[in-house]
Amino acid sequence: MKSLIDLLTDKIDITYVPFSDRGSRLLIYQKPTQNCLYIRLAERLTENISGIESYLSRESYLPELIFVNGKGKKIPFEITTKPYVLEFQTGIGKYKLVFQDTQTLCFNLPRYTKCGVRLRINAEKCTKRADGGEIISIRNLVYFSQSKVIKNQIVSKKNECELEFIVETGENSVITICISDSCIYPPTTESFPEIYQAVKLRWEDWFNQLPSIKESYREAYAYAWWVLANNMICPKGNIKFEMDVPSKKSYVGIWLWDSALHAIALRHIDPELARNQIRGVLVHQQPDGMLPDAVFDDGIVTEIDRPINGKVTKPPILAWAALKIHEIDIDLDFLNEIYEPLMKWNAWWFNENDDNQDGIVQYNHPYSSGLDDSPLWDNGMPVDSPDINTYLFIQMKSLAIIAEILNKPSDAAFWLERAQHLLIRMIDYFWDDKTGTFLYFYKDKAIRTLTPFNLYPLWTGELPANLANRIIEHIKNPHEFYGDYMLPTVARTDPTFDSDKMWRGPVWININYFFIEALQQIGEFDLAKVIRKKTMEIIMKNSGLHEYYNSNSGKPGKKAVPIFSWTAALFIDLSIQASREVIG
Repeated sequence: MKSLIDLLTDKIDITYVPFSDRGSRLLIYQKPTQNCLYIRLAERLTENISGIESYLSRESYLPELIFVNGKGKKIPFEITTKPYVLEFQTGIGKYKLVFQDTQTLCFNLPRYTKCGVRLRINAEKCTKRADGGEIISIRNLVYFSQSKVIKNQIVSKKNECELEFIVETGENSVITICISDSCIYPPTTESFPEIYQAVKLRWEDWFNQLPSIKESYREAYAYAWWVLANNMICPKGNIKFEMDVPSKKSYVGIWLWDSALHAIALRHIDPELARNQIRGVLVHQQPDGMLPDAVFDDGIVTEIDRPINGKVTKPPILAWAALKIHEIDIDLDFLNEIYEPLMKWNAWWFNENDDNQDGIVQYNHPYSSGLDDSPLWDNGMPVDSPDINTYLFIQMKSLAIIAEILNKPSDAAFWLERAQHLLIRMIDYFWDDKTGTFLYFYKDKAIRTLTPFNLYPLWTGELPANLANRIIEHIKNPHEFYGDYMLPTVARTDPTFDSDKMWRGPVWININYFFIEALQQIGEFDLAKVIRKKTMEIIMKNSGLHEYYNSNSGKPGKKAVPIFSWTAALFIDLSIQASREVIG
């Protein structure tokens, strides 16, 4: 049986997703159908280009890197990808590319020939040295080789320069490229066999510690663990811990509820790393208790001006996630550390998001729900929502458990009472017996759009049986939510349903995960097992682990981001559940 790491040979398509390394901000891609690499940076760099999303459309940091022979002629290659190395087979031998560290790329060159690289980069200043040189750009680049340099030519054109660097190679010749704020010249370089072995061993150690699972899940499971490692960034600026980003391809900060979901998987191999996913958000708690929507190296996001202006956060699931970590690795100090911040976080929701003080919390901005373009917000904001009140019920139940663990019995009783009061209020306010769902309200008028979020209070595990049964009828209804690809995020019968448009109908893995847990809690193990199986199948039938999936075809959404961390994390946890037969 192949090892998990060997299952990933040629499974990483760098024309589509980046080859990176744990902690690194360097993203290596290949131009499709071309013998050319390019490098992007997993950084916003708003000091250079304004706008919190400008990094998505800016030009690559290094738009072109090609391999050349001794005469400077471009060399075609065939590529083999592995988590720890890119191998390029050429007519003159093999190039290999590994990460020496988070900011240093090491190119091992074909033996006993003359060859090198040619690259193009936007630059302010270039300085040649006898064995390499320095290029000043938005991030500085240092290049160096210990081999005999044959050609070291820089041609400058306006703000761009083209470097051709060719050396005479021996047994283990390398060209080292370091990219960072301030590279030291020359970069530290060990022998390539030592570098290669260290990188390979580090990746093997990552895979070797993973829990065993059923054979049928192994390939997607291996890819999911590669995604989580590949998507990690090291501390910098406002990022205070090693954190998983949602996707180095398209989301290069940390988002609140994403971080909680990433911790669900990381707890299985490194509980402290999992706890740091929660710490990385809590460290930016605002004086009023609010937690930011997102955190970047160069700032935090607590307010957004589209589609309306308002404060923006994300659903409160940190306490729930913290308890899942605690189930695997008991740490009373961590629970003590986060208890008070989570109390303040809970208070913020009730203090700032209940305008009429009726005990029902509202969303004031659509993005705070995490369901950015849901039709539930089409009429406007604020919206009284059963989903946010369900999250708060679960948060307060989690706080009660944490308080009990910390020997705070009066606190535990307080949180249980608060949770029960909220549940009663939710049923009284949101439940509609005619439709058998919990309704949303805008300006006291019911929103008749049908979504899984109308069924969310099932997750409390404490609904009266007649209400729970009505909700289960909706889940089992093939015209609404049941089917080969489920759960669509808008009912198929709803006029706003769109199978491919983000939160208007596609399948999202996190929502399925919540419903699997909800059904487990009330003893509906068979239905939970069906949803789990269908959720895993939709992931395993596609490559790439995407943000969301078309609920008609089961294929990745046309605009869905690949190598998406919470899809990876929750697939991992579901795989472990299924392998251990937790359900049923």
